[in-house]
Amino acid sequence: MNVYLQIGLTVLILAAIAFALGLILAFAAKKFAVKKDPRIDLVCDCLAGANCGGCGYSGCAAYAKAVVEDGAEVNRCPVGGETSARKIAAIMGTEVKSTERMRAQVMCSGTHETASYKYLYRGLADCHSVAKLGNGPKECSYGCIGLGSCVSACAFGAIRVENGAAFVDYDKCRACGMCVKTCPQHLIELVPFDSQYWVACHSSDRGPVVRGHCSVGCIGCGICAKNCPNGAITVEQSIAHIDYSKCTGCGICVSKCPRKIIRAGGSATEKATVTEGAEAVV
Repeated sequence: MNVYLQIGLTVLILAAIAFALGLILAFAAKKFAVKKDPRIDLVCDCLAGANCGGCGYSGCAAYAKAVVEDGAEVNRCPVGGETSARKIAAIMGTEVKSTERMRAQVMCSGTHETASYKYLYRGLADCHSVAKLGNGPKECSYGCIGLGSCVSACAFGAIRVENGAAFVDYDKCRACGMCVKTCPQHLIELVPFDSQYWVACHSSDRGPVVRGHCSVGCIGCGICAKNCPNGAITVEQSIAHIDYSKCTGCGICVSKCPRKIIRAGGSATEKATVTEGAEAVV
């Protein structure tokens, strides 16, 4: 048999086999295909697309799938807020449960002027790495390290570091919670957006120790708790805490606090006391 004929026959046989296998694969793909609920894409289109993880899922697509297939709440997207929730509820034929808008709050005011330092750090600008060095350069082991890991984690540019401490721009904050998860000091909390006051300290050290570390830190004296007419403030582990469900914003705690560590936080943007020209310690 001519060698060219043999080659041509081989090619035809291989082509026939490939065609047959293609038909089999196409049939199998159609026969065993997992049908996707079209509502998943519709729900995903209603989300902000930030993939921030604030809903508790790995991303918008995962959350949309959970809503359709697992019955997850339609109002878990902190970025899309009520607008997204209403659209998703319409798709799913459910009602929207009202949710309170939240914001991130850094529970520390340890700037260069108020906090004492045990060493000067110059190196990698990462709070997690420096946290292993005695919880950062500040004497207060609970204070803001101030190297901006929370800034990097925020997809909305809502956090800045000024004068050695992190501060939040409330207008930009979408309460996704990424900064809360990122902070190695665990001093960022989500509080009601319209809450008027917050305790700008996270230290659990006793009063004498706090006085030596920070000129404004909470000493756990309890004066705020004793004077709050609504029982909205308690002192636990030497630090004052505000129960926002009880707080009426009367401001008595602010006027009574001897350290002035209970701050007003109801303005659109958190105001930081920053000394002009202060040199950053990084």
